[in-house]
Amino acid sequence: MLFNSYIFIFGFLPVVLLGFFWLARVSHAYAAGWLALASLFFYGYWNPAYVGLLLGSIVCNYAFGMWIAKAGGGHQDAEGRRLGTGKPAGVRSINKKHLLMVAIAANLALLAYYKYANFFVGSVNEVAGTAWTLGEIMLPLGISFFTFTQIAFLVDTYRGEVKEYNFIHYVLFVTYFPHLIAGPVLHHKEMMPQFAHASTYKISYENIAVGLTIFCIGLFKKVILADNIAYYVPTVFDAPGAGVQLSFAEAWGGALCYTLQLYFDFSGYSDMAIGLSRMFGVILPLNFHSPYKAVNIIDFWRRWHMTLSRFLRDYLYFTLGGNRHGKMRRYLNLFVTMLLGGLWHGAGWTFVVWGALHGLYLMINHAWHALRRAFGQDPKKPLSWPMHWLSGLLTFLAVTVAWVFFRASDFDTAMTIIYAMFGSNGVYLPDNWFIRIPAFHDWLTAHDWFGPSNGLATGGMMNWVWILLLIVWLAPNTQTIMQHFKPALDAPQPAAKTWLAWRPHFIAAALVWGLAFVALINLSQQSTFLYFQF
Repeated sequence: MLFNSYIFIFGFLPVVLLGFFWLARVSHAYAAGWLALASLFFYGYWNPAYVGLLLGSIVCNYAFGMWIAKAGGGHQDAEGRRLGTGKPAGVRSINKKHLLMVAIAANLALLAYYKYANFFVGSVNEVAGTAWTLGEIMLPLGISFFTFTQIAFLVDTYRGEVKEYNFIHYVLFVTYFPHLIAGPVLHHKEMMPQFAHASTYKISYENIAVGLTIFCIGLFKKVILADNIAYYVPTVFDAPGAGVQLSFAEAWGGALCYTLQLYFDFSGYSDMAIGLSRMFGVILPLNFHSPYKAVNIIDFWRRWHMTLSRFLRDYLYFTLGGNRHGKMRRYLNLFVTMLLGGLWHGAGWTFVVWGALHGLYLMINHAWHALRRAFGQDPKKPLSWPMHWLSGLLTFLAVTVAWVFFRASDFDTAMTIIYAMFGSNGVYLPDNWFIRIPAFHDWLTAHDWFGPSNGLATGGMMNWVWILLLIVWLAPNTQTIMQHFKPALDAPQPAAKTWLAWRPHFIAAALVWGLAFVALINLSQQSTFLYFQF
C-alpha cells in the first residue's frame, strides 16, 4: 500500500485514525495494539507472506533484548568504552556480550540472505566462471529499516540505555507504518516514551491540522514534482545500453533529472511520514533537511537521510574506533563506514562505488578542514556570500556525479554517462535548442556552439530542471514553513523567518487544499517511492 494511493488516503488512514482515538477512550493498550495491527496489515497488503518474517524478527529480537538486559556484567558506551556495573567480571559478563553478537549476527544473516545472497553468488560466478543460482529471492519491503532499528535496540540494551520493555510498545516501535517501508530509522528512546505518554492518546485538532498540512506538502512533492521529472530519467540512463552516444547536455540533463527526482521523492516521503505520524500525536525525527543547500559533504550527510547517518555514526563508525586512533585510522573508518552505507542501499557494485565516492569525499573534506585549522582558520566560521554559493555548487556537482552510479543499472552504463558528462563526446549544445529564437539560434550556429543530438535533452526536460533547482535552492523547506509547530523532534530553528510560515487560518487552508487537490487528481498513475527498494 502506497501513501500516494486513493485506498490509503480515503480508506486505510481514516479507518485507522478513527479506530485509534476511539479505542484510546477505552484503553491506551488497546489503541496501541490497534495501531500495531494496522501497521502489520499495511505491511502485509504488499505481500502477506512476509508478515510472518517481520513478526518472527520482532519476537526474536525482543527475546534477545530481554535476555541481554537480564544478563550480568558490564557494558559499553556509544564509543566502545567499557563501563563497569560494580559486579565482578566473569562468565555472565562474557555471555552478555556473546548474546549481543549472536543476536546481531542473526539479524545480519537474515538481511544478507534476502538482500545480498544473489549478489554474492552472481559476483562469484563472474570471477570463477561458474553458474550457481539460488533462484529468485524477493526482497521484503523495509527489511533494511526494521533490521537496523532492532540492531540499535539490542546494542543500546547491552549498553544499559533502554528504559522500557513493554512488548506492545516494542511491536509498535518496529512496525509503525509511517516509517516501516522507507524510514526514518527510529530510535527506541525517541519513540517508546511517546507511545507510553497519555497525551498521545488524546485527539488534538492542532496535530490533525499540522499533520495534514505536512502530508499534503509531501504528497505534492511526490506526485507533481518527483513523478513528472522522473519521465526524463530512463530515456538517458537506458540510452548507453541501446548503443546511443550521449551528448554533454544529454548526460548532464539525465543526471540532473535523477538528482532532482530522488530529492523530491525522498523529501516527499519524509514529509508524508512525519505528517501521518503527527496526526496520531507522535512526532518523528527529522530525516531530510534541504541537503542540496549543503556547503560541503559533511554538511550534506547532516541533512540527507539524517537518521541513517546517525545510525552509521553511532553503531558502525564509533564501533570501528571513530577518531580515537589517529587521523589515518579516522579517515579509514570514514571510508569503510560509507562503503558499507553504500552497500546497505543496494546489492550491486554501483552502490559500492557510490558509497566509496562519498567516503572519499568525506576524507577530502575532513582533510581540508584539518589543513584550514593548521593555518589558524575556523572551518565552522560562516563563509562569505560568494564562497558559500561556490562551495554549495561544488558540493552539489560532486553529489550529482555520485548519483549516476546510484541510478545506473551497471558500472559500464554509469561510466559511459560520466565520460559524456566530462566531455568525452564533445562539449556543445543540442542543435534543437533555441529554434524559437531564430536570431540567437543563428548566432550560436555561426559560432559552432551546436552539435548533433539524439533529441533526449528536450525543452521540457530543461524547464523542469531549472524550475526545480530554483525551488531547491531558494524556497523554504517544510520545517521552515511549519516552524511554529515543532514539525519534527530535532527540527533546527530556521535562521530567518518566512512569510510562508504556516498558521491555522483560511488562506493557509486554501493553499494546502489546493496542493492536495492538484496531487489527488494526478494519482491515477501511481509510482512507488525510490527508497522502497532499499
